[in-house]
Amino acid sequence: MIEAPNTFLNQAYLFLHKQLKSTPLQDWAFWKEAAFNTVFRHGDLPKWLMAFEAISPQATYWRADGPISLTNNDSLNESELRRFEENLRQFHPWRKGPFELFDLFIDTEWRSDWKWARLAPHLSSLQDRLVLDIGSGNGFYGWQMLKAGARQVVGVDPFLLFVFQWALIAKMIPLTDRFRNVVLPLGVEMIPKDNAAFDTVFSMGVLYHRRNPMLHLEELLGFLKPKGELVLETLVLSDHGEKCLFPQNRYAKMRNVWSIPSVSLLEKWLHLAGFEEVRTVDITPTTTQEQRKTAWMTFESLPDFLDPDDPAKTIEGYPAPIRAVVLAKKNR
Repeated sequence: MIEAPNTFLNQAYLFLHKQLKSTPLQDWAFWKEAAFNTVFRHGDLPKWLMAFEAISPQATYWRADGPISLTNNDSLNESELRRFEENLRQFHPWRKGPFELFDLFIDTEWRSDWKWARLAPHLSSLQDRLVLDIGSGNGFYGWQMLKAGARQVVGVDPFLLFVFQWALIAKMIPLTDRFRNVVLPLGVEMIPKDNAAFDTVFSMGVLYHRRNPMLHLEELLGFLKPKGELVLETLVLSDHGEKCLFPQNRYAKMRNVWSIPSVSLLEKWLHLAGFEEVRTVDITPTTTQEQRKTAWMTFESLPDFLDPDDPAKTIEGYPAPIRAVVLAKKNR
């Protein structure tokens, strides 16, 4: 086996390998791909490893009723809190969250807890389910899934920074839950096709980044067991009818937004891909309260992506972001 850069990540990969032994993914050598990506794929790795090793607080309790909150019986003193914050800031930008880590609040770019609050009441039970979280980022939603009863969450995200943010939180989580949410530094294309291994698949904020949205939907269907559930969250148009926007060059300053369908067209795509029981459970415009620049994400954010004279449009003149959550089943 290729060695991960530190013992912690190696332990996570081995734990996940054991969890997948009785599934169709038991022969998936994901740990080799993950370890390779972790070792060789980022120039900031030495800095991140130093900060990671310096973080030592351990939580005795954690909760996910909004922010992910970690607590123990002792408060950090002023010097410890300062060093703790300095180390966490080595992993800027923090996009999904927020997190309450002992006496420190990480105010992330996205109020991801708001999105979870909108979709969670509509989910089928996650109790004892094997869950795939595609484009997981730092694993924020994976912790929410665990608290909702998931047996194991497998997150995949190709951005190594977010993998290390997950690892930081996991390092401080009580041992019983630490590796039941694992984020791998892999893209969706590295997951074996048609594995039919997962009870629930989440694809949130991914579809519009795929050049071929139908191919992505077909991949999602193949990852699910019969009777499995898809949770799809993506950009949509508010227009009635089957319409689709194909942005030229950029959308809200993002280069890789390939298509934004209307809700009715998105539902049609899901049916064509083979899903059944398709239902849209939430449609919400993204506001500058939900996505914005913070002290933990100091780059441009939604207020910079909108037309200053007409916030109903992006800076390029397209309709401003609206996001939908659609649930669907694989019945066969």
